[in-house]
Amino acid sequence: MDGTFSLVLLLLFVWCLCARRMERYELTAPAAFVLAGLLLAEGIGVLDLALPHETVTALAEITLVWVLFTDAARLSFRSLRPELGLCVRLLGVGLPLCMALGSLLAAALLPGVSGWGALYVGAALAPTDAALGATMMVNPDVPARIRRLINVESGLNDGIATPFVVLALAGVTAAEGTAGPGASGQAVVELLIGAAYGVALGLVAGLLLRAALRAGWATEDFAGAGVLALALLGYTSALALGGNGFVAAFLAGLAFGSAHGAPPRVLLYVEQSASLLSVLVWLVFGALLLPAVFDALTWQAVLYAVLSLTVVRMVPVALSLVGSGLDVRSVLFVGWFGPRGLASIIFGLLAIEELSGPDRRTLVPVVGITVLLSVLAHGLTSAPLAKRYGRTAPVPAAPPPELPELPVRAMAAGGLHGLRRRARNRRHTH
Repeated sequence: MDGTFSLVLLLLFVWCLCARRMERYELTAPAAFVLAGLLLAEGIGVLDLALPHETVTALAEITLVWVLFTDAARLSFRSLRPELGLCVRLLGVGLPLCMALGSLLAAALLPGVSGWGALYVGAALAPTDAALGATMMVNPDVPARIRRLINVESGLNDGIATPFVVLALAGVTAAEGTAGPGASGQAVVELLIGAAYGVALGLVAGLLLRAALRAGWATEDFAGAGVLALALLGYTSALALGGNGFVAAFLAGLAFGSAHGAPPRVLLYVEQSASLLSVLVWLVFGALLLPAVFDALTWQAVLYAVLSLTVVRMVPVALSLVGSGLDVRSVLFVGWFGPRGLASIIFGLLAIEELSGPDRRTLVPVVGITVLLSVLAHGLTSAPLAKRYGRTAPVPAAPPPELPELPVRAMAAGGLHGLRRRARNRRHTH
């Protein structure tokens, strides 16, 4: 175990040394660690990540809590205002349609899947992950409005989909007999408690932090560690109150981000901690989940994955953006760049822990192969499609107002600095 742990630490340090260089080859951290996990565990056999289920579950839960909190906290209501109409269309219309279409397709295509199982697949594969298209997100050729829209959608749709995943898993376990008959109803109550508690905790904590910073009681040096603890506190205390911890963490982050008014670097410590656990989850995905996926893979799962990344994603996006003012190229671009990533993997790991028997053997491979195809497809097309779209994107008649850049989770800081520098240069040349 010591050798495995040392190898994981070495991989993290090596990526630290060459992360910016790898940007030139369109290699993102998720793709690199998935390939490293699969190659070292299955190909060479030097990486042994035979972790207990409890360890994998803890890693998945903590990562999901920090990702939900930070994704929501960096997208305050003030930052959403410039593109609020488009965000409401994508999240309020496109996302529910995507989950519904994905659920219907799962029920029709996957053999032996119950209604709850179909809902799980549709909800688990609805969230997007902008980090898989990081090269596109730092490409100044893509209009800032489109980049922001994709980023905001990615930051919020995982939190919105989480209650449906939780409810579906509760329904599947109840049908399997591993949970009581009232599991679904209990899950709804837990979601409501978690939502109310999360909003209250986030608002109070945000106002307290803002007051403490202004009064000179708190320091920014330690504020990051405090916010990191706050994210986990939202999860653990919601569980203690009988609520759902994931929903509490997400809504606490959204309320906190709208109330704290602190400098963005306060969240930097939490974002970096979430990014560290994220790459570990990608490594576990490549080393543990993918081999199991390949062993239980069926043609129905592969077909579903292809349709999930195309029809199931792009049709709801197109319908939600009808009448929005975006041209056809922009709608297609936003529809295609809906990579399935970290949230879907974590939902898959949670399903492995909670489900058993045929349900697990049917549902988990669908999630795994969809994420793998997304890593490959969106990683390979990110730069060329962004460049092609940027050449044909309509130029606004008047320059858009200066807006703060929204960070993309798991993206190197150098990429953001390069984005700002290239964007400034582009504005000067035009």
